[in-house]
Amino acid sequence: MEKEIWITRIFNDYLSGPGNSLLGLVGMHGGTRPWANYVTMEILVAAIIVVLFAILRPGLSVDKPGKLQHCFELIYDFVRGNAEDQIGHDGAKHVVFCGTLFIFILFMNLIGIVPGFESPTMTPSVPAGCAIAAFLYYNLMGVLSLGPLKYAAHFAGPVWWLAPIMIPIEIVSHLARPLSLTIRLFANMFAGEKVTMVFLGLVSLGVPVAFMGLHVFVSLLQAYIFMILTMVYVGGSVAQEH
Repeated sequence: MEKEIWITRIFNDYLSGPGNSLLGLVGMHGGTRPWANYVTMEILVAAIIVVLFAILRPGLSVDKPGKLQHCFELIYDFVRGNAEDQIGHDGAKHVVFCGTLFIFILFMNLIGIVPGFESPTMTPSVPAGCAIAAFLYYNLMGVLSLGPLKYAAHFAGPVWWLAPIMIPIEIVSHLARPLSLTIRLFANMFAGEKVTMVFLGLVSLGVPVAFMGLHVFVSLLQAYIFMILTMVYVGGSVAQEH
């Protein structure tokens, strides 16, 4: 059983009833301590993002933008530029989903650096949830953009007589995408978190700082890779064949 961090202990001590009620909706029962670390950390990250944007929203200004506004404008321009490069002229329509995915994963990756917390993305079910969301999104966008029949034709290949070969290959390829996204994010964050914790336990000064810097870099890189692959998948699903 995983060791409870302090915020999970609070949830289990005072909110075990609501936790079991939520688990009951999917036919599960968590016992006296239903909350897991990765669940409470996801809730905390979501709350931090909501509070951050609640602080940002009233201070938005065209004439005198603050430092926080500048930071998020840079993030927005970065996400939109990548969306237009990977998806095309309709890329702006997908900035909301891809940007939300990027920020959420980035915050989940980075929160593990804070003492007393851990990155929820080092638990496989969290990257899997994000990967399934990306999988459902790009397929839905393909159906809405092209129509069900034309989108299904993507799986048949460029010429009709290749369809018996291409359809199984395409189906396996698409089903492998959530698995690939999940393993890539989970493995990198799990390894980075463990390496950082080991060196923090061995050496108190100096060396751990370098590994914490590496952890920040890996967190940024993995959030970016997850976002850019999602954009690539969206671009492929909405592409018009000529």
